[in-house]
Amino acid sequence: MFTNTMINSAGIALAFSLLASAAPAPSPQLSITAQLKLADTTIDRYSILDKDTDFVYDFNKGPSPLANRKVFPALEGTGLALAPATVPPCTIAALHIHPRAAEIFYVVSGKLQTRMIPESGAIDLVTKKQRVVKTVLTSNQTTIFPQGSFHMQMNAECQPATVVVAFSSDDPGASLIIPGLFELDDGLLLDSFGGSLTKADLGEIRRVLETDPIFQVDECKKKCVA
Repeated sequence: MFTNTMINSAGIALAFSLLASAAPAPSPQLSITAQLKLADTTIDRYSILDKDTDFVYDFNKGPSPLANRKVFPALEGTGLALAPATVPPCTIAALHIHPRAAEIFYVVSGKLQTRMIPESGAIDLVTKKQRVVKTVLTSNQTTIFPQGSFHMQMNAECQPATVVVAFSSDDPGASLIIPGLFELDDGLLLDSFGGSLTKADLGEIRRVLETDPIFQVDECKKKCVA
């Protein structure tokens, strides 16, 4: 779309000639994503994404289960990212945030529980404590995790679940909350926990702490084997 009204034919001709002019040759030193970010116009981007296959991301062969702007450069500037996934039985996706994106979490098949903690000040009207949004999702149901909210997902069933996750950023990012917390200095942690923990306690917590983004729940596994 033009940003200014063209009031004569000469102006229109000039505008189209500028739009149709060839894009500068991409720099070989820059990634495709970086070239797209620096492109002067959207039309220039099509000279960088010059193959039809540039507009396809194959989750079967791609380097990442998350289609973001790094592995699927066509997403650069769209504010979108996508990840289909299979959630194994008896697993938890650890408490985390996405610093640059809201998330829509859609269940294709199976059953999943989710927890979401909004920002401080969002109070449960019954308990008068911090609000925690709890959902149980089955096939063809979805929930949303607002940008920056703490959230996690659990498959407490004995069958896998299939999901599709969409983000409102082409570079959503992710931070694990609990492992990050225990990277703080001992003194800060001891003060934050009101003196209820000792340095020995912190050492033991760090020793057994799950640091993977997805981990198994042993009690659930025992139920499923029985």
